[in-house]
Formats: sequence, structure tokens, C-alpha cells
Amino acid sequence: MNNRLTIENMRKLQEELEYRMTVKRAEIAKEKMEAAAHGDRSENAEYKEACRNYRENDNRIQYLLNMISTATIIDEDEVDKSVLGINSKARVRFIEDDYETVLSLVTTMDLDPDNMCISIESDLGKALAGKKAGDIIEVNAPGEKYSVEILEIL
Repeated sequence: MNNRLTIENMRKLQEELEYRMTVKRAEIAKEKMEAAAHGDRSENAEYKEACRNYRENDNRIQYLLNMISTATIIDEDEVDKSVLGINSKARVRFIEDDYETVLSLVTTMDLDPDNMCISIESDLGKALAGKKAGDIIEVNAPGEKYSVEILEIL
């Protein structure tokens, strides 16, 4: 995986992990016990649902553990503000469309394409990272190539 995350992202992951391993697991265990008390488990929809919830929670725990153990922490205080990086904003122009917009480069956890918060792990994010105002970059996205001009870093 090796996602680049901020200290705040890491804190959120650790909080969710703690909640899922303690509170959520206990809630699901209680649901399973109550459902099992209703009798035949082979035809017990409540028990099957509790088992499904247990598996989903466990899968999320494994995902969180993997994210935490493989993440690279970005210290926002040491980021060069003259180039694009995590939590940078820039006014850019998509050259082929002659379309200008302001976008933010964010971590995977803060991704929000509808609000132009672009993951630094995406094709566009990777192409923009480390670049400065005035640079024209070519983005190699699946099935297409396009050019972007960085007008200014905000």
C-alpha cells in the first residue's frame, strides 16, 4: 500500500481501529450471542447477519492495520510550500479543454473529487507533486494523456 498520510490521518485511522477492536467487536459478539439463543443457526437470519457484520468488521480492522503499518507520514511543517505537495492548493488550467480550476492535493483519506480535492496518489496528483507555478505537465491517465499548466500555487 504505502499511502502518504498526515499525522491527523494517522490519528483518525488509529481511533477507528481502537473503536472497531473494542466497542464494535463487543457489540457484534453480543448480537451473535443473542441471535444464537433463538435456536437453529442454519435458518437464523439474525445470527447470519451478526456473522456477516463480524466478518466485515474484521476485514476493516485488517485494512486499517495494513494502512497504519505501511503508511509514510508526511510532516506538514517540513513541506516545501513553493512546490505542490500534500494539502497544497493550486490554480491550474487543463490545456486541451482550456478549463481553469482550483484544486487541492490531499491524502487518499481526504479524497473528494466533487470539491477538487485530488489524491496525491492519483495519476493527476502524482504528475503535479513536486511541481511549481509555471510548469506544464503531461498526465498519463488510463486510456488518455492530457496536459495541465500550473498557473499559481495558493
